[in-house]
Amino acid sequence: MTRWVVTGAGGMLGRDILALLHREREQAHGLARADLDVTDPTAVRDVFRRLRPEVVVNCAAWTAVDDAESHENRALAVNRNGPANLAEACAASGARLFQLSTDYVFGGTAREPYREDAVPDPRTTYGRTMLAGEQAVLGRLPRTGYVVRTAWLYGGQGPNFVRTMIRLERERHGVDVVDDQHGQPTWTVDVATQIVALMRSDPEPGVYHATSSGQTTWCGLAREVFRLLGADPERVRAVASGALDRPAPRPAYSVLGHARWASAGIAPIPDWRLSLRSAFPALVDRP
Repeated sequence: MTRWVVTGAGGMLGRDILALLHREREQAHGLARADLDVTDPTAVRDVFRRLRPEVVVNCAAWTAVDDAESHENRALAVNRNGPANLAEACAASGARLFQLSTDYVFGGTAREPYREDAVPDPRTTYGRTMLAGEQAVLGRLPRTGYVVRTAWLYGGQGPNFVRTMIRLERERHGVDVVDDQHGQPTWTVDVATQIVALMRSDPEPGVYHATSSGQTTWCGLAREVFRLLGADPERVRAVASGALDRPAPRPAYSVLGHARWASAGIAPIPDWRLSLRSAFPALVDRP
């Protein structure tokens, strides 16, 4: 039995990772923000002395993309300093660290999926601070550090785009959704499964991309949600990103490649439509 610690365990992904570990009877401790402030190095060291983790999964992050533009220091404290503190503690104890990251580390101008070794080019404060967290982990843990980039997450444990579309289908005749941003809708349960499988495969350290296979736009995703609800997908109207006035630009293309999973003997996450259909009953039943 492996001793796990999941930080940011109050979030959507952290809760699904913790649930999976408990189902598999692992010795897993979930620490929400109230339990551990990852920006406090003393608190991090105290947790390591008390729980003696062998594997740490860091889901703690400042994910408010627009707010980060006006609160860069606070975002940097969570997204860079937090991973650095965890990496220092892992280096001292010999624990492995799985650091969650994002497609926003790329500029979004590519025309083919970003490889795991593609050169990052973040265009937002959120992306820059998350990249700094990646670098903090890989620099301090060259043999036991892992970066798992994911994107467009949805799940049953918190607010997200898919659940919003389910609600709006009931409340409105039509909705406007951007159709010029391309990405990979990804179920948090799939990401949790990939992380646990990755740890057990004794893989090479470095970067892995945990997103669904295939690609679509936000409009395409919304129309698929309506279709699964038995509603007319044409009630979702396609609009351009310029119709939305947001402080942080969204990447036009943030599709991630999955070639590195083969080196770990693990299949990539299935096509986004398959996962959405699998997840849908739990998403619809949630209040």
